[in-house]
Amino acid sequence: MVLSKIRHKHLVSLIGYCDERYEMIIVYEYMEKGTLRDNLYNTNLPSYLTWKQMLEICIDATRGLHYLHKGMVGRIIHLDVKSINILLDENLVVKLADFGLLKTEKSDVYSFRVLEVLCARPVVDLSCPRGQVNLDEWGLLCKDKGILEKIIDPSIKDLIDENSLRVFSEIMEKCLLEDGCDRPTMCDVL
Repeated sequence: MVLSKIRHKHLVSLIGYCDERYEMIIVYEYMEKGTLRDNLYNTNLPSYLTWKQMLEICIDATRGLHYLHKGMVGRIIHLDVKSINILLDENLVVKLADFGLLKTEKSDVYSFRVLEVLCARPVVDLSCPRGQVNLDEWGLLCKDKGILEKIIDPSIKDLIDENSLRVFSEIMEKCLLEDGCDRPTMCDVL
């Protein structure tokens, strides 16, 4: 019932569902460009996302999350914000999928992994050297050392304006604060 009432440009729309015997299926609208994860890591896809497009994707996702947090009666918290749940339509407009019901919106702020977009690698990569396995920890360390630009995805590294990177990294750092009370709201992130 809740999903059927949600209508927003940056949230997938529920088309229908099936709940017969042991079959339970939820049907959403088709998203032509797939997941953000596929577009960041899938080497079989052409690398077509520019820095500006990636920023727009982050902004669209933030707008969707902000609507879930503040725009609905009963407040919905996504709880699973990750690149596989950020879907792209044919025009690269974001629609969030797989959101649930929870109480604390600051968990969405933390899990809104903007560093994943900047570095085009998974948040946790066990094949990386120690100290680089967790992208959040490694990214914050690199930012503190003033070498964040060294871990940026090479395909966009030269396209990023220095001021844009500074603002992006400041937002990233605030989203990753340990104490949820200190993290910004999605409105602040937007």
